[in-house]
Amino acid sequence: MNKFFLSLGLIFLFLNVSAQQNGDSSIRPSFTAEMFPVFLNCENLDGKKLENCFYKEVQDFVFSNFQIPENLKEKKYKGEVKVLFEVDATGEFKVIYVSAASEELSEEAKRVFGKFPKIKPSTYNGKPTYSKYTISIDIPLKSSEQIAAEALAAAEILKPIEKPMTELDSIVYKKYNNPEFDSHLNIPFSHSYYAQFDGAMNQVGSNNHTASKPYTYEEVSKYYNLKAVNQSLQKNVSSWLGRKWWNENMVQIQGEGYWFSLNPIVDLQLGKASDIDASYTYVNTRALNFRGGLGKQINFTTTFFESQGRFAGYFNDYAESIKPSGGNPAIIPGIGIAKGFKTDAYDFPLAEANITYTPSKIFDLQLGYGRNFIGDGYRSLLEGDGASPYPYFKINTKFWKIKYTNTYMWLKDVRPDVTVDRTYATKFMANHYLSWNVSNRLNLGFFESVVWTDTNNRGFDINFVNPIIFYRAVEFGSSSRSGNALLGITGKYKWNNSINLYSQFLIDEFSVSDVGAGNKSWKNKFGFQLGAKYFNAFDVKDLLIQVEFNHVRPYVYSHSAVITNYGHNNQSVGHQWGGNFKELILIGRYHKGRIFGDAKFTMGTRGLDFDTAEDSYNYGGNIYKSYDENRPYDTGVKVGQGNKTSVFIADIQGGYLINPMTNLKLFGSLIYRNFDPTQETASTFKQSTTWFSIGLRSDIFNWYFDY
Repeated sequence: MNKFFLSLGLIFLFLNVSAQQNGDSSIRPSFTAEMFPVFLNCENLDGKKLENCFYKEVQDFVFSNFQIPENLKEKKYKGEVKVLFEVDATGEFKVIYVSAASEELSEEAKRVFGKFPKIKPSTYNGKPTYSKYTISIDIPLKSSEQIAAEALAAAEILKPIEKPMTELDSIVYKKYNNPEFDSHLNIPFSHSYYAQFDGAMNQVGSNNHTASKPYTYEEVSKYYNLKAVNQSLQKNVSSWLGRKWWNENMVQIQGEGYWFSLNPIVDLQLGKASDIDASYTYVNTRALNFRGGLGKQINFTTTFFESQGRFAGYFNDYAESIKPSGGNPAIIPGIGIAKGFKTDAYDFPLAEANITYTPSKIFDLQLGYGRNFIGDGYRSLLEGDGASPYPYFKINTKFWKIKYTNTYMWLKDVRPDVTVDRTYATKFMANHYLSWNVSNRLNLGFFESVVWTDTNNRGFDINFVNPIIFYRAVEFGSSSRSGNALLGITGKYKWNNSINLYSQFLIDEFSVSDVGAGNKSWKNKFGFQLGAKYFNAFDVKDLLIQVEFNHVRPYVYSHSAVITNYGHNNQSVGHQWGGNFKELILIGRYHKGRIFGDAKFTMGTRGLDFDTAEDSYNYGGNIYKSYDENRPYDTGVKVGQGNKTSVFIADIQGGYLINPMTNLKLFGSLIYRNFDPTQETASTFKQSTTWFSIGLRSDIFNWYFDY
């Protein structure tokens, strides 16, 4: 009851009271009187309780007797009526003044106050006296209980906080249990790392699709227990520094429906190459990787690299041969545009990112800045990861025996010919790849891609957004020279759980009539790949042997309009060598626990241009030349034409895995390269290189040094 009367005191917000005493025209608070007017229900009360009871009785009498006119009810009128009234010395209520929006409301207020019963008047010095009051009647009407409740709620809102908030302190953290291994996050694509679970992904009868890379952890975990493997590699260390160095992410947080990890990334290499005068080669990369998951549907990763380096002479020469417009000295293959660093080195920053949204088991959508790969081999003729990163949007659709991948890319042409106002030219690529598991052993894939430019403000052509379409027909309908379309077919056959055979066939402006003529027309622009993998070779667990042959005819990936070639940042998006070559690759990979070893041998024949005053013909190896200009032959075109060059590269690497969470490795590598052209020119000359390096590297992308 006391709390109720206390709340009634807050009615002062709605009921304003004043008292005028004998002969005194000033307005004074009513509590200066000895006693308030007394209703019958308020007898035996005094002080504050009597005051509150008076307010309550006045308010409730008005609430019970006031009749809102019907016309205002129909209009759902809202407003207030202010009444100045007095209780005279005899205890009668008298209206002095009414302020209302209509005469009807004013008359109703006078009628209600005329019905008030006579009560005991106020007293002053023990004698009866009159007092004046002002009341605001809210419409819709409110009882004293309603007003008291509203006033109390308002007071609670303004009530100061008695103790500090504890919301942040109440957040519950879970033990980090490596949630990335069950997530839809992309696994960083490294041939060496992917080889560890390649055999498990290619078992006879498995309904998965191995050509479209990178994989997600969720895809791989169905066939290869990443968590169990990670657990088996854990070192028994108890110190914080020991756990972070050998076993864990530097920062790892997991809560209800979310997880995050933060890791420093390094690539520190120091070496010696026989083909440069510098005393040593090096790579000095510092990076930061942040990744995480929000619920089960959203995953993200981003990595920022800051790097400086100097490489073997042949690699430096190639990087400078593809330099961009604008004065920068080089493009580091697979990385991007480099600035000069000191006198004979490069500074090459890089950023990669990906965010994946997986609304259902059928779809996942990816927005990223990075590289993609299509194929089961070391090389890809369709879409490789040897070029610089680029923005892309990818849609993966999986159902039944099908995986359908659509990728839309924003690429750059950085040649001086197309640079305007120091701005590089933009071009676009769209491709789709359908992978079909025909049987327990056989997989077929169908690939289509188109490259086009912003000519005539074409922009990102909406015609190619449709994920189910024949790009060749659309490209032809837009104009036969407005885009560059390629077709491809892939195949994989699981001979058994140990042996897989794989292939690719690329068609770029394939001419059926010229094939039938058998005259080796330049229009027969195609390439093919044949390969085999032998898992657990010779009954040695985790030993992979791979053999691969690639054959690409002249002028493949090039186009009549150079800007629409199959390239980005002066690098091929397909095979890194461009066109006009054949190569044989032998690879062996082995790992046991944290120890690993890789060996790769590449033997190839390339047909290069002479680029001399005596011979400036385009022989079809350089995709940044128009195939309509300076072509020496229309028929009799064959692989190796031009400055026929033999290439041999041996790349042997071994080391120790330090931290499986970041794939941090201590390694040593030895590269031997022999480059032997038929004719030596200013840019193409016989070269033999031995390059030895040691380093500490987080193996999260592929370095390709086999140029």
